[in-house]
Order: sequence, then C-alpha cells, then structure tokens
Amino acid sequence: MRIRFLGAAGTVTGSMHEVLLPGGGRVLLDCGLYQGRRKEARERNKHLPVALRELRAVVLSHAHIDHSGALPRLVALGYRGPIYTTPATRDLIAVMLQDAAMIQQADADYINRRIRREHPDVEPVEPLYTLEDVMKTLEQVVAVPYHQPMDVAPGARLTFFDAGHVLGSALVALDLDEEGAERRLLFTGDLGRRDMPILRDPEVPPRVEVLLSESTYGDREHEPIERMDEELGAVVRRVIGRGGRVLVPTFALERAQEIVFSLKRLREAGAIPKVPVYVDSPLTVRVTDVFRLHPEAMDAEARRWFRGRLSPFDFEGLRYVESVEESKALSASKEPAIVLSASGMCEFGRVLHHLRALVGDPRSCVVIVGWQAPHTLGRRLVEGRARVRIFGVEHERRCEVVVLGGFSAHAGRSELLDFAEAVRRRGPLRHVALVHGEPPAQRALAEGLAERGFPDVRIPRRGETLRF
Repeated sequence: MRIRFLGAAGTVTGSMHEVLLPGGGRVLLDCGLYQGRRKEARERNKHLPVALRELRAVVLSHAHIDHSGALPRLVALGYRGPIYTTPATRDLIAVMLQDAAMIQQADADYINRRIRREHPDVEPVEPLYTLEDVMKTLEQVVAVPYHQPMDVAPGARLTFFDAGHVLGSALVALDLDEEGAERRLLFTGDLGRRDMPILRDPEVPPRVEVLLSESTYGDREHEPIERMDEELGAVVRRVIGRGGRVLVPTFALERAQEIVFSLKRLREAGAIPKVPVYVDSPLTVRVTDVFRLHPEAMDAEARRWFRGRLSPFDFEGLRYVESVEESKALSASKEPAIVLSASGMCEFGRVLHHLRALVGDPRSCVVIVGWQAPHTLGRRLVEGRARVRIFGVEHERRCEVVVLGGFSAHAGRSELLDFAEAVRRRGPLRHVALVHGEPPAQRALAEGLAERGFPDVRIPRRGETLRF
C-alpha cells in the first residue's frame, strides 16, 4: 500500500492525499484549499500536484473548504471522473463551493482594480475557478450513504462511516485488493468528538490495517463539552451587562449551528439576557437550510426537535441577516447584541466590518470558538496582539477577546488516542500516519501512540510517498 501526501502534511489546511492502487491508478482523498499567506496559498491552490491522468476517483470526507475547496480547480484542470461523498456533504458543497467561487471572483476583481490604479503594467489575476467550474464539479458528485460499500476503482472499494465532525462528515474506509488479499485503509478526515450537540458520535470501523489520522489537537485537550453552554452564557452576561456587543466569528458549517443551538438552550433556561441575536452570513443561512434537510444525519436530541417541528436553529429574538444594507446597519449599531458572522478565521467576509466597528470598544468582546490558522487575523486576536490590521488599516485592540475551546469540533488529544485504541481493538491495525496537524501537535500525538504500544507511527512530509 502506497500513499502520497500532497497537503495537510505538517499543517492544518489543504487536505489532499493520493492512494496508489495496487493494480494501477490512483484515488484522491480530499481536495482542499490551502489557507495561509496569500501569495503562497494562491500558488499552491493554482498548481495542484495531482496525477490527473492516473486519477480514477476522488473521495471527499466532508464539506469544509480546507477539505473540499480545491475540487473546482481540479475540474478546471481537466478531471472528469467521479467525486464520492455522503448525501449531506453533497448538498453542503453545492452552497459552499458556489460561495468560494464568488469570493475568488471578488478577490480577483479587487486586486485587478488596484493593479489598474497603481500598477497598470502588471498582468491582471484570474480567480482560481468560476461558478461554471463549480457547476461542472457538482455534476460529477456521486452521493453514497453511510455503510453502503461502493466500488470506486479496480481493486478499491469504499465504505463511509460517521466521523461525527460536521453534518455528513465521513471516515473513509478503502478496501484494497492486493494480489487477492484485502487490506483496509482508514482516513479520518477530521475526527469529531463524543457527546457533541446535533451530531452522532464517531463510529469505529472494523478490520483497519493502516490509519491516516488527523492530529490537529494532538498536544492538548479541550474544555469539557458539558461546560460549553455555561462558559458562553457567562461571557454573554458579562459583556451585555456592561453595555457591549458580543461578536462570534463563526465557520458557516457546523460551528454557527452549534452556537445558535447553544444560545437557544441558554435563552430557554433564562441564563442570558433577551438581547437580539443576529446571524450575519448569507452562507450560514444557506448551510442551515441544508441542516433542515438532513435530520437523519443528526443525533437523537436534534431529531426530537425536528419531530416536534421546533428547529434547533430558530428562537425568539434570533434574526438571519442576508442583505448588505441590513448588515451595514448592524455593524454601525451600538446597541447591545450578539452577532455571529463569517469567516471563522476573520480573513474575509462581513465579520471584518463588525470587527472594525468594535475592536476599539473595551465594553465589547470577540469570542473565538474554533482553531485559527497561522498568519490569520483570528490567530492574532487569540495571541492577544495590542494592534491588529483590518482592511489594511492598523487599529488599537481595546475589546476583550475570549477563547472557548470547548466548542471545537475536532477530537482532542485523549480522544484521538482513544480512537486509535478502539480501531486497534476491532482489527489488525499495524500502521498509523499522522496528517492535518502542526509539527508540535503531531510529535506529541506520535509520542502518546508510542507509549500505548503502537509500533509504527509516521509523520509524512508534504510530497512524500510512504509504503505500508
């Protein structure tokens, strides 16, 4: 078994791995956008290192852009084969990739305006892909339910298991025929946590010999899930009590829905003041509509809400904002409120307007509820920078910044270790490769696995091919 690691190797972005099939050809696991310094990200996303002529299939673990966002670029480069994913993920990428294409076009338009104004001799830039590329991509998507085996290439059979990370997320099991002997590779994509609201717990597939595991939080634990509502409620009471505004930069997929559900529970328990709550993200609105279509991918508690015709994502005082005019009015307002807005790492989108409006207000608070990539504005806020740059202008940061790690949808260190143990108990697990993590987290997780008796734990480099 050979695997070539093309992205999310030594970093937490741009997930992309090629499985070299024993009988020839390749299967690509994920095709995500790389997110980082803009110039480097553009070059890496533009020139995908995929062996297109040998590619037989793409298998997508879930809809987050760092796992799915380069699919239209792959299609624009000439890939015409199938893209396998779960039904919920199919519906999610339909809205998320369209949004990504519009962002690509808007970024290109902005850069080109500056080029025409300041550097007329410089060649204009093109978006990585267009809405037309997205439409072609969606035509190639094949939806496969959990637990239903599917032959995806000669000598390769796919089965999806629930990863418990976001709606529709999957553990990817590939059964490979090697000279008559079947060997199972398991790719976690992003592994979820147990007992999270809305989603089911991650499953543990049997008969795994090689495990490709994410390692995002391989060196740290999360706050207990039970404290999520309590900590969010304490922040809201404190900030609203002093007349400030609570701004939550959210990822449109899963995190926004979890925060809305948490606020609903807090409101119904009388644990937070009855101030307006705004979700200012058109993408989040569309993603939430997809959630309403897939209660079958949720846990028992969330399904009970739907059976009672009470959505987990609606309550009195909650408003979904779509128009630009309403968004501008909201960012200009000084009234106490809770605002959820994308993007989750504060790199683009409407959240930047809200940040610019409140970053200098000591009464207000930015609540960080997800992992922040290096070199992003979100990471600078987490680091407590005294001054931050928004829309190219430096601002003194006087607002409070709170990090609520309990809302993370990624498994923490002990959960990653326990998952590997559970996989080993159900099959002859012999090899582990750690991806989707920064080097300190990967080294710490590798040490933890070695202490538990895993004999072969590897940390591949980008571009490296490992043989198992």
